Amino acid sequence: MLFIGVALLVAVGLAFVISSDAGSYVGLTEQQTGALIPLVILLIVFAGGAFGRRQRLGEMVGNLLAWGGIFTVVLVGYSYRDDLQGAAARVFGELMPGRAIIDQTTGNVTFRAGRDGHFLVDASVNGAPMTLLFDTGASAVVLTHADAEAAGIDVDALRYNVPVSTANGTGRAASIVLERVDVGGIARNRVRAFVAEDGALQTSLLGMSFLETLRRYSVSSNALELEG
Repeated sequence: MLFIGVALLVAVGLAFVISSDAGSYVGLTEQQTGALIPLVILLIVFAGGAFGRRQRLGEMVGNLLAWGGIFTVVLVGYSYRDDLQGAAARVFGELMPGRAIIDQTTGNVTFRAGRDGHFLVDASVNGAPMTLLFDTGASAVVLTHADAEAAGIDVDALRYNVPVSTANGTGRAASIVLERVDVGGIARNRVRAFVAEDGALQTSLLGMSFLETLRRYSVSSNALELEG
């Protein structure tokens, strides 16, 4: 019980110090110090509970070092949480190339190239999730027959009278306007697009009718960056 009482007293003291101007000396904002206070109290209380039974000096020192290490790891992780989130996003981007890596500071969106060197991007068209192939050679966004249906378009009512070139040869498409296209949080309304006739296209294309609305887009050997 003595250790628990001491732990509580130390916790209250640290909470007071952290919540005062001391936070400014360690690079924490008032909001960050406020969020850190409960964590400090919980860690010290749990540590005090661990020491609430009679222990040998060596075991006690070992426990102190262990809890000190845990607290240090948690504090460092909290301090660098934005960097860790960015690193995690980059890892997921490498594992899942279509997943958007969003820079929280600039709002820029990055996609990693797939093993074939192409850029597949996860997008939302009229609220429907789908994967688009980045293609500057396409004059507009082009949807497959199935993706157009998923986006709520009445494909049977369309007129497929626009000749287009696809990987399967020459086909036909219907001209439409998409209500909304969202790529990694970069959203555009009323986007000119085409719907390819059934079987003419394997993957929907993210073409110039969307890309030309961006401030900038750039392609490196393994990264596509979009700036809205």
